[in-house]
Amino acid sequence: MPQDFPADSVGLVTPASVELPQAVTLACGRTLHNVNIVYETYGELNAQKNNAVLICHALSGNHHAAGFHSVDDKKPGWWDYYIGPGKPIDTNKFHVVSMNNIGGCAGSTGPMSINPDTGKPWGIDFPLLRVRDWVTTQKMLMDALGIPQWAAVIGGSLGGMQAMRWCVDFPDLLRHCVVSASALKLTAQNIAFNEIARQAITSDPDWCEGHFLQHGKFPKNGLAVARMVGHVTYLSGDAMGEKFGRDLRSGTFATGTDVPVEFQVQSYLRYQGESFSTNFDANTYILMTKALDYFDLGREFDDDPAKAFAATDSQFFITAFTSDWRFSPERSREIVQALVRANKSVSYAEIEASQGHDAFLIPIPRYLEVFGTYMQEIDT
Repeated sequence: MPQDFPADSVGLVTPASVELPQAVTLACGRTLHNVNIVYETYGELNAQKNNAVLICHALSGNHHAAGFHSVDDKKPGWWDYYIGPGKPIDTNKFHVVSMNNIGGCAGSTGPMSINPDTGKPWGIDFPLLRVRDWVTTQKMLMDALGIPQWAAVIGGSLGGMQAMRWCVDFPDLLRHCVVSASALKLTAQNIAFNEIARQAITSDPDWCEGHFLQHGKFPKNGLAVARMVGHVTYLSGDAMGEKFGRDLRSGTFATGTDVPVEFQVQSYLRYQGESFSTNFDANTYILMTKALDYFDLGREFDDDPAKAFAATDSQFFITAFTSDWRFSPERSREIVQALVRANKSVSYAEIEASQGHDAFLIPIPRYLEVFGTYMQEIDT
């Protein structure tokens, strides 16, 4: 490993891809053929094949969860603080699998892929997805990799919803379910924020009814606004106040001038929107947010999530963050209460943190400690 990489990094990683051997029948009733899955692995699968861990990504995540793709990379994978030698998801102990979900825009079959029926990019015609569809394809990748059971399925936010769905659809195929900053279903407020983001995208003149790629266009401004809306909700008021306050980037409040004032937070949000809009697909954003909206673990079980958890023998570790108002601790406590009613083994940690929903991505000492302690106790 080059000396440039930290000792606790997984180092250079190369994405792999596999074409699923079977067509995928989706919850919406449609079928996808020739589905390609892009994924990464870190750490070695042991001889007993009982140390594999699945990482489920959130809305804007992908398969690149840890390490670097080249020696010139400035930033590692999105969960690098938590995956690597000696980290909570210790690659000296675990074989970690992280995949880009279908519908994504990082190589797996999605709206940017070619629709075999038309020879053109799927665009808006890509089928609607549910969280269960991601679990189905994760199971198909699991089979392709020869993994008989997950030591743990782990995810934050939308990733946590996938981890919980594993307990419903394949209750015997995971021993531990680790869920961070998530919920049994979205609140009306959360659905409203997602709809505002979608409206920003579809109102962009370059949206082209979702077929912008065929017209050589991209709804960049709409996607940037959608990201700004989302980003504000992922942070807490305290975090934004500490980071920016009312600091100015340009202009002045002095009397006698009509030069517009620009706050630092305005500049920051524009940067976030611009950066995201050049690296993410608008149709993927719409698919992902709709899957978030549709998720309701108890819907098929008389609106009782305890019944949804009844079949699994998995042990659970649930975490929440005090300043997270998008997925508040109350939502995590609802998960815990359902598990207690289902008579399941569950540990819960509520972490004091000022970073809002993004806290699960940040190296918060207390979170690193409790997460690491739980993962160390998993038998392999």
